[in-house]
Amino acid sequence: MSDQDLFYLLALMKVEGVGDIMAKKLLNHCGDAEAIFKSKSSQIAVIDGVGSALLKNMKDKTIFEKANHELEFIRKNKIDVSFFQSITYPERLKHCVDSPVLLFSGGEIDFANKKIISIVGTRQITSYGIEFCRKLIEDLAPLDPVIVSGFAYGVDIVAHQFAMEYNLQTVGVLAHGLNQIYPRTHKKYMAKMEENGGFITEFWSSSNPDKENFVRRNRIVAGISEATIVIESADKGGSLITANLANDYNRDVFAVPGRITDKYSQGCNDLIKTQKANLLTSAADLIYVLNWDIEKKSKTIQKQLFIELEPDEQKIYDFLLKNGKELLDIIALECGLPVFRISGILLNMELKGVVRPLPGKMFEAI
Repeated sequence: MSDQDLFYLLALMKVEGVGDIMAKKLLNHCGDAEAIFKSKSSQIAVIDGVGSALLKNMKDKTIFEKANHELEFIRKNKIDVSFFQSITYPERLKHCVDSPVLLFSGGEIDFANKKIISIVGTRQITSYGIEFCRKLIEDLAPLDPVIVSGFAYGVDIVAHQFAMEYNLQTVGVLAHGLNQIYPRTHKKYMAKMEENGGFITEFWSSSNPDKENFVRRNRIVAGISEATIVIESADKGGSLITANLANDYNRDVFAVPGRITDKYSQGCNDLIKTQKANLLTSAADLIYVLNWDIEKKSKTIQKQLFIELEPDEQKIYDFLLKNGKELLDIIALECGLPVFRISGILLNMELKGVVRPLPGKMFEAI
């Protein structure tokens, strides 16, 4: 994108009364941002939602001063900018009517042809939530997903940390400009995240982490991903807003169940109870619902004479070898294993290349 194109886009987004939806209407009508400012008021007035106040605000000369200042910041700090119609813009986010016209980013981010999931939850994450998050990301690692979160305390930073531990690309969506970081205590994670991932935001360098910005940030977290996972949440909180936004965007939502007496499981349990989220007990649940193909993305494992299997894995393998393809529930029943354990065991066996999933929660030995 040329400096001139970016300058006029920045100016457009600084017009009072022009949000992302209105900006897209104007761009669609006029062709580009420069043409909007050079059009006659009568030409723009025919656009639905454009009134006299907005037309007056477009003549405010200070918007060009602000645009020029931000352009200098972007070029000086080598900020990457993605326009919502460009190929570098996250594909799923393009389909959200209220997605940002411009995204600013830093680091080494690659969304192309990637499985992208968002992991969100309470800032007061418990040991239960930490362990579930670690196991989930460990089991998903062979599929090389991008892990997106909000870089906040609790679930967010735990998800980023485990993603880095398992060498996955991880992206923090910020509620402020790229000239600062919030919370400041997380600054120590920035360099490592930017090596394989980084940060994105719609906010300018003049934007602080104000309360209302976090709600706007959440729509990016929800819209950019194939699925949103809520690890833990109280009965109210930002992660529930993100889950509702994901539902509005027709994306899959998953929630980790917990005891009914646990404060930070109430939100997840309610999402499941009201059918706003799929029950998530292991990575296998996510893989099944999203129809991810483990065989294509995991390392190819040649059949060997001596593949090491755990006792329960060997029991399942022998059963499938004898009986052919079978339902997950039947496997659990015939092998004398609880259903909540069987999913994780089957996932490990898939990664070892000894079983494969079939439609309808069926599995067969390879």
